[in-house]
Amino acid sequence: MNMPISRSAYRILTLVLLAVLFVAVNTFSNTVFRSARIDLTANHLYTLSDGTKEVLSKIDEPITLRFFYSEKLATDFPRIRTYANQVRDLLEEIRDESNGKIILRVIDPEPFSEQEDLAMSLGLKGAPTTEGDVIYFGLVGNNLVDGLERIPFFTDERQDYLEYDIMKMVQTLSRPKKPVLGIVTNLPLDTGTGGLMAAMKGRSQPFMIYTELVNRFEMEFLEQKFNRVPDNVDVLMIAHPRELDEQTLYAIDQFVMRGGRVLAFVDPFSEVSMERGEDGKPVRGFTQTSDLHRLFQSWGVDYDPSKIVGDKGLAQRVRTGFDARKQDSDYVIWLRVPKEHMNQSDIVTADVDRINLGTVGYLTPEKGATTSFTPLITSSKDSRLYDRDYVATGPRPDQLLAGFKPDDKQYVIAARLSGPVKSAFKAEPPERPKDDQKSSSTKAKMPDYKAKSDKPVNIIVVADSDIFADRFWVQTQSYSGERVAQPIADNANFIMSAIDNLMGSNELISLRARERADRRFEVVEKLKTQAEEHYLARQKALQATIDKTEARLSNLQTGEDVAPEDKEKADAEIRQFRKELLTARQEMRGVQRSLRENVETLGSYVRFLNVLAMPILVALVAMGLAVWRYRRRKARVAHGPAKKGA
Repeated sequence: MNMPISRSAYRILTLVLLAVLFVAVNTFSNTVFRSARIDLTANHLYTLSDGTKEVLSKIDEPITLRFFYSEKLATDFPRIRTYANQVRDLLEEIRDESNGKIILRVIDPEPFSEQEDLAMSLGLKGAPTTEGDVIYFGLVGNNLVDGLERIPFFTDERQDYLEYDIMKMVQTLSRPKKPVLGIVTNLPLDTGTGGLMAAMKGRSQPFMIYTELVNRFEMEFLEQKFNRVPDNVDVLMIAHPRELDEQTLYAIDQFVMRGGRVLAFVDPFSEVSMERGEDGKPVRGFTQTSDLHRLFQSWGVDYDPSKIVGDKGLAQRVRTGFDARKQDSDYVIWLRVPKEHMNQSDIVTADVDRINLGTVGYLTPEKGATTSFTPLITSSKDSRLYDRDYVATGPRPDQLLAGFKPDDKQYVIAARLSGPVKSAFKAEPPERPKDDQKSSSTKAKMPDYKAKSDKPVNIIVVADSDIFADRFWVQTQSYSGERVAQPIADNANFIMSAIDNLMGSNELISLRARERADRRFEVVEKLKTQAEEHYLARQKALQATIDKTEARLSNLQTGEDVAPEDKEKADAEIRQFRKELLTARQEMRGVQRSLRENVETLGSYVRFLNVLAMPILVALVAMGLAVWRYRRRKARVAHGPAKKGA
């Protein structure tokens, strides 16, 4: 005999089957649709750029990325937790796009664990909490050889450049050798101000920036006469060269036509080049001015070597005078450029806080240029131009300030050039005379002529060379015979960032800053601003009334503007002003209280929408469906007997 299933048992069985089906569908979708994603964020925060995909497609050997994140300790830090989720999602996207070339490991280094010891040994930096624990939030990458790169801590300041920083690490690890930096310069970078003579005596002190470059790159100095840039050079740095001959300019031109990247420093008045060495004289063969006019025309930038920018708003303070009359003064041709005058949307200058420069020139885009001109460093509007010949006479700071009249315009000191370019030459130039071919660099075969660039060029031009001088950006001390540097400006940071950026592929260079994951509530901000404007207008009017009343009251109380016969009238007027002042202040407090209450009400409204509105809406829909089903079932029961009786 078959027992009928009760209605309640049927419902329970249905719920069990639905739960099993829910788990099965989730398991199936996680397995089959693991890599299927839809990025619905406004700025596509989780969609990889084309440049990243191109870099990943060129990886030959596996790279392991270890993401250290103290997830349990970060529970009480919502800002870190939100950013960490973004980092992990991006790393997973990179791993999935790499076709197995990126191996991702997520590690939670709990306190006093082996994972925490590993994080410390790999050079990661932890953020201490008030409880004494340390939160780790960094990335370590290594290749199959001995390459090791790290991001010690994902700081909030670099959040906009998250994808770029990770992909720069990946690309560095995918290279088997150090990248090669070619250098064309008339500055004694490797010997210091003493030049070759000091080096021969064992007393040379290389520029501190040169020491940084040696640690990061394979260096290849090119003499200032050569027929071609060696094929192994990744980036060519031209730092205040002497006047280059036609064959050398052609070699640089064709290097750029074939996709080579250039970082160029020119200067209308190079003080670092003229610094005196041990013998009290500048290094032999020094040059006061440098220019790359023919190449600049091809690249789409104009530079006037006869003008120097003076900037009263960014002037460095220097000590002037003698003996007891020494005093600080603004030296308008030495600039102290803060973060506000650097391009924060460009990766090279985004992390630079301050640069110290001396006797700088300026750059402008060439008319009809095929390249885009992006300013990186600019002067303030409190600037003007000086003739180089006048500056060369050595005017005192007070003489430069005398009659200073700003042009009310900002001058571009450094710029990025990108886009297609045409060669500066119509054809390959003739070779040098036989007696001028003394070195292997001038005997090498000149490259075949190309009339235009293979791909968009990437060039950074700076109208200053004093950026290299130690005295402008670093203080050095000697400990046990070793120089220790203490930076006072970010000159080295700027140069290293520019070279690092240019060392990357065109795809990596093209990466730009992304929006942050924790976006502002724009509608809320707009409503808040409107509320503030409404109340602040009234507050401003009341404040004016209070100030005027207090001034008049003060005059009456001190007896100013009051004749003796009008004393009684003045006393009555004082009482009236005090009453008006009290009323105005009470109204002012009311306005301020209303503004605060309005903003708090707005915040409560937003919190209500975020936390309760959706659950309430779902509950109302569920109640509506329940009522509809109840009425439908009741109607079906009511019509049942009628049909049976019929």
